[in-house]
Order: sequence, then structure tokens, then C-alpha cells
Amino acid sequence: MHHPIVNSRSAIADISIGRRFGALACVLALLSCCVSLPAASLTREEAQAATLRPYGGPSVLEVDTSTLSNKVMCGYQGWFSVEGDGAERGWVHWTKRRGPLAPGSAKIDLWPDVSELGAEERFATGFKHSDGRTAEVFSAFKQPTVLRHFQWMRDYGIDGAFVQRFITDLRDPRSLRHNNTVLANCREGANRFGRAYAVMYDLSGLGTNRIQEVMDDWSALRTRMRVTDDPAYLRHRGHPLVVVWGIGFNDGRRYTLEECKRLVEFLKKDGCSVMLGVPSYWREMTRDSVKDPALHEVIKLADVISPWAVGRYRGTNEAARHAEKTLKPDIAWCAQQKLDFLPVVFPGFSWFNMTGKQFDGMPREKGNFLWSQFVGAKRAGANMIYVAMFDEVDEGTAIFKCVNDVPVAEGTKFVTYEGLPSDFYLRLTGAGAKMLRGELPVTDAIPASVLSKQ
Repeated sequence: MHHPIVNSRSAIADISIGRRFGALACVLALLSCCVSLPAASLTREEAQAATLRPYGGPSVLEVDTSTLSNKVMCGYQGWFSVEGDGAERGWVHWTKRRGPLAPGSAKIDLWPDVSELGAEERFATGFKHSDGRTAEVFSAFKQPTVLRHFQWMRDYGIDGAFVQRFITDLRDPRSLRHNNTVLANCREGANRFGRAYAVMYDLSGLGTNRIQEVMDDWSALRTRMRVTDDPAYLRHRGHPLVVVWGIGFNDGRRYTLEECKRLVEFLKKDGCSVMLGVPSYWREMTRDSVKDPALHEVIKLADVISPWAVGRYRGTNEAARHAEKTLKPDIAWCAQQKLDFLPVVFPGFSWFNMTGKQFDGMPREKGNFLWSQFVGAKRAGANMIYVAMFDEVDEGTAIFKCVNDVPVAEGTKFVTYEGLPSDFYLRLTGAGAKMLRGELPVTDAIPASVLSKQ
């Protein structure tokens, strides 16, 4: 997946789309990102030395970080860069090709609300809003922005985040520095605002015989950054939780189940609890899953499994059917194996500007689609939930603050929040967390407490 001339995280991370809709997405992502950035003068060791430091700042204890149980966690991509943000990566993940975000180059389908960001956190684009204002975006390389995102998690009752880490991207020093900086920012945000965080490795694009790179990276995070010493770092079953995403998918991945087994065994030996991101149909090994009994053997080594759901159904009826027909027997299987089960829910999906198709492919239905998945997971017996994603505007799955007054440009379309307030999905996710813990009743209708604040 990692084309030899690509020197940008955007190509690497975009390949994760393949986990949703297959190999075609991988090809599209590479075609849109195969442009070299200038050679980095920064070495890998310099990047590590500059960014891998223990945390010595304040820490607030609000969320119980000793367990994943009874929590709603979000995926935090943190992959967004812009020209002039200090990361020296140019425009990453905002655009389909190298160059500024402007009509014809957009790769995102939602537009973030940056109205609360400081002047130094907002970056002008070539887009205009309908009233003529210049449309602006953010960079995850900026510490105040990431801290604000974690403040939002606290303000709306979201327990924390799995910080995404694409292992194939870490060979390039600039990308490594960006990823380490984002992780450090997330760590500080979680500590300052009483949230939980954990590292989530995405193996998408990893070649054969490279699993050692994951082990080496984790060892660096644990010994040099000392992430698991943080009060905010999430633990489960008495040990720090590490997530490995991308095990058992049938989309042509080059790393093997045997290599995945070695990685899980390494992490367990290192004193960690392990969560695995697996295909939606892992149990019967159909559809998006490899048909190999070795998959179940790897799964049984873990502590938590989390089947990917984005793109697997659309609409409230299909979501309810998936919960009944798939999640419920999944949970029963895991109970027999003494495994915990973390279902994935998502607010909607759209990737028109990236691919030219599927505009609003999985509509949000004014929050009803996401809420129906919270309800379905709870009724199926789940006691923990993973929301995909917090900041993913590329594919229209973000739940953070986004605008309805989207930029207007010929040939470019943006999904809106259907007139709902920009913080609606943050509030809805917070309500989902309360329902999960029994603080709100399980009802098919979105709680009045969420709707009354519109």
C-alpha cells in the first residue's frame, strides 16, 4: 500500500478506507496522494528525541481510566496538516493532491466549525462561504486545537479517544514527528480534561515481515514517552490497553495472521491488555473476513475485540437488524471465550469529494441513524461502545463541531448537519454514554434532553 514515492501520511491513512469498501478504495487513495513532499532534513532519531518525552503536566481525574467497561470512546485520527502549521508536511488529508485546499482539490465531505479556535489555529483556504467569507480549517499539529477537542469531550460527556497510529507512516521523519506530536497533544488533552486515551495501531498497508516495526514503536512509546505511566492512559483488566486494528480482513493485506499472533503475544508479554479491530463478520468468517480458522486463534489471545461496522449497513432498520442478527451472537461467543466486546457505531458516511461518488451515501437522518446504533448495541448486551470517528471529515463520519453554512463551489459538495447545531452529535454521543451506563432509559427516540437544546 505504501507506494515508494509517497512521503505523506495521507496516502497511508487513506488506505484504511479499504477496510470499509475494499481494494478499490486503496487504489483511489494512492492515486490521489502519490506526490512526494520535499526531502526531510529531519532524521528519525531527531524526530523521536524532539517528541518522545514523559508527561509532566497537570492531570485531572474524572473518568475512571482503570477499565474500558461502561465507556463510550471515539476514534481520533489527528492526521490533518496544512501549509504553515509548523509540521512541514503541506496540506495532508484535506486535499486530493498536493497544494492548497481549494475548489477542485477538496477531499473532505464535512466542513469543520472553527469558530471557537484562536486566530493562530485557523488556516485560510481557497473556498468561500455563501456570504463571501473565506472558509477556514484547522491543523491537528497545533496543540491548542487538540486540547480544545478533548475539552469538548469533557464538556459533552464523552469518555475519551483511541488515538490512531498508522504504522506504515512512521518511517518518514516528518510524518513520525507529526504523529508523535499529535499523540503528545492528545495525552495532554486527556490529562488536563479528565479523559481516557489509548494508542490504536492501524496495520493497513503494512507489508510482509514488518510486524517488528509495531513492536519497536510501542517499545519507544512505552520507554521514552512513558505513555502507560500517565494517569489518563486507559487500562483494562488490570493492564494498559493497546489496540491493534486490521486483523483478518480479506482485502489483500500482505501481513499474515501468524505475524499478528506474534504481535499480540509480544504485547501480552509486555504486560498489556490487547484489543483487536477485526472484520464485521469475523465470527462466521464471511463477507469482509478471511476464511481461516487461525483468525479465531488470534482473537482468543486478546482481551477485547471490536468488529468494524462503517459501511456495513445503512438506515435505522438495517442498524437494528445488524445488532440483533450479528452483534448479539457475537457477544455470546465472546462471553464463552471470556472476551470483552466493543461494537462500533457511526453517524453516517459520505466520500463524494474523495471519489466522485456516494454523496451522503449513508445519511445521518438527523441523528436517528447513530442513536439507533447506540440503542441496538445496548439491547444486544454491549457494555462499551466505540464511535467512529471524532474528527473524520474525509468520509463524513465526524461527530465534532461541523457547519451547515458550507462553502459553495462548482463541482464540490459538502454534507451538512441538516440544520442541527454544530455540537449536536457531541451531545448525542454524550447521551449515548449515559444510556450505556443506565443513566438514561433505553428508548428508540432521541432523548428530549438532546433535542431540547437545538
